[in-house]
Amino acid sequence: MSASLTWHPTLTLDQSALPQSLETSDAALAARGDAQAFRRLYEENVDRVHALARRMVGFEHARELTQDVFVRAWQKLHTFRGEARFSTWLHRLAVNLILSKRAAFATERARHLPDDQVLERLETRPCGREHGMDFEKAITRLPQGARMVFVLHDVEGYRHEEIAGLLGVTTGTTKAQLHRARMLLRGHLEA
Repeated sequence: MSASLTWHPTLTLDQSALPQSLETSDAALAARGDAQAFRRLYEENVDRVHALARRMVGFEHARELTQDVFVRAWQKLHTFRGEARFSTWLHRLAVNLILSKRAAFATERARHLPDDQVLERLETRPCGREHGMDFEKAITRLPQGARMVFVLHDVEGYRHEEIAGLLGVTTGTTKAQLHRARMLLRGHLEA
């Protein structure tokens, strides 16, 4: 009485049975008022948001803007639908907020030296290699328009069409600003 049984397992994957990502779960909990879940989201994303703000508007405004981004994220959590990663949603929110604040920063900066005059006053050749400029510092010395386009295109990976839409300019302008930024950066970094 020897029966030979063969077992052929089949694997079916029910997507709804899979656990949500921790990030998505924390976003859902935070949207319901869970401060600890929001704290985890903050800690996971604060460095990236701060780096984005620092590159786009400079170190002097980065801390304030980073906090503004997370305040806005807390207020807008109910709009997060989970169709993309939370970090992607937060990044887009950060870019939009930073771009909206740049006009105020431009007004403040206009009270000081214009961008072109600042560049003319910079030392073009440091005394030696040990005084070389790092990349982050070079980005902060770019004129505002060139800096925005450079960061959005070369650092964050946006396409010219997207940047033009965000900044309210033509793609030709974004391409010209990107070229200008790259040439200025090259000059600073080769010096």
